[in-house]
Order: sequence, then C-alpha cells, then structure tokens
Amino acid sequence: MSALAITGKTRLFCIVGDPIVQVRSPQVYTEQFAAAGIDAVLVPMQVSADRCAEIIPALMALGNLDGLLVTAPLKARVAAFADRFGPTASCIGAVNALRREADGSWTGDMFDGEGFVRGLLAKGARVRGRRVLQFGAGGAGSAIACALANAGVQSIRIVNPDPRQTQSLIASLAKVFPECDVQAASEDRSDIDMIVNASPVGMRPDDGLPGDLGALTSDTLIGDVVLSSSPTAFIQAALDHGCQWADGRDMHSGQIDAIMNFFVPRT
Repeated sequence: MSALAITGKTRLFCIVGDPIVQVRSPQVYTEQFAAAGIDAVLVPMQVSADRCAEIIPALMALGNLDGLLVTAPLKARVAAFADRFGPTASCIGAVNALRREADGSWTGDMFDGEGFVRGLLAKGARVRGRRVLQFGAGGAGSAIACALANAGVQSIRIVNPDPRQTQSLIASLAKVFPECDVQAASEDRSDIDMIVNASPVGMRPDDGLPGDLGALTSDTLIGDVVLSSSPTAFIQAALDHGCQWADGRDMHSGQIDAIMNFFVPRT
C-alpha cells in the first residue's frame, strides 16, 4: 500500500468485528476514498460481542469518526446504536454500515445481501428460480435471504441454531415477499440447487462444513460469506464437485459501490 498523507484533518472510518484479521476493507475503502479525493482512512478494530455495548458508543462519540463498517458477530448488536435505518436494515434489524449525519445522528443500513447477489451475478450465475438451502439467519443471513427473495428465488430453507431467530426471519420475509416459499429446513436436501453459507463457519482454519449439504452436483450453485485467502471447507466441496461458486471476496466486491455511496452520497 502506498504512503498516505494522514493529518489532523483526516476523517476516520472503522470496521469492527471479531475476528478482524481476515478483512481487506481497510485497504479497499482507503483507496476508494483517495480515488474520490476524500481525505479519509478506514481502520480495523477488534471488538468482541461482550464488549460491544461499551466500545461502540465510545467510538461513535469520537468527533472525527464519520462511519462504521460492521462484520460478524456484531451486525445485530450494533443496530441498537443507530438513530434511524435504511430500507434493508428496517426489515431485518441488523446493519453492516453506519453513517454520521450532519446533525451528529447516525443512520444504519445493511448491504451484505445486495453485495452477495451482485457477487454471484458478476460470476455469471443464475439466481432467479433457485431452490435455496441457507445456513445462518443472523445479520448477514437475514440480509442475504431478503436479497435472494428479491432476486426471484423460488424457495429458501433455513438452517440456524436459534429457532426464534429463524421464525423471526421467516415472518419478516413472508410480509415483504409472499411469493417466496421460506421455511425452516427439514433433513431432505433432494430439491436443493443452491446452498448458501451465511454463518461464521469457515472463518477459522480448522472449521469444517456448515452442515449437511446433501448430494452436490455440478448444477448446484454455492455461495459463501466467509472472506478467506484459501478455500474454506465449503468452497473446497464446491470445487471438488465442479459447482459454480462465489465467496466472501465476491460479496465484498459486490457491495463496495453501494457502501461508498452510503458513506459519501453522490449528488
């Protein structure tokens, strides 16, 4: 990364989460700011879930902090500190970006779902009409399910350890996308032709698969939210079976423009 001229006037943006070593957002967004002629940098901050309630308000109180990116496992927790929500965050109650407004208030929204679908489409994948098995119904998972329903998938079957969280997502999607069949997953995988890992499984090197994938074929579309320099067990399974796939890097690339426009609205 080339040297940057950082002064007392440089505005700060942070990305918060735990773990944080895997993120590439600091370089990507700092370069985006520089290309747009904006004197700002984005820095990583490791914030554990049990310290979120004390650390996030302290960060937001900094006078030269203009925005936050939020990664796992904080997306639902950080939403509590927003003064208002954008459309996707209003639906699912989680955020992955917060912006300070001119009056000092904070607006939050969620771009994971939009980025996930854009990442798949950029690799030439067909999303419309798919029958989806999705692992995870947290902040990212909720946003992805919302974006998949909006993109025209036929059905979504959700695997998630918290049944209340699962039912809450199902109810929210039923109100907005009644034409999409969304249910908690059964053990039957026979009609699935797309599998999404929207859980944290794969973030650590020794993680295995997010769950029972059923019988993969070359027609199965695979999507993984995990950012990793080497294939996760899930992506490796896709490679082994000749599946079309996209991972967290594709999702991240898919949402850069949307988040930049959120942070610095274009007139």
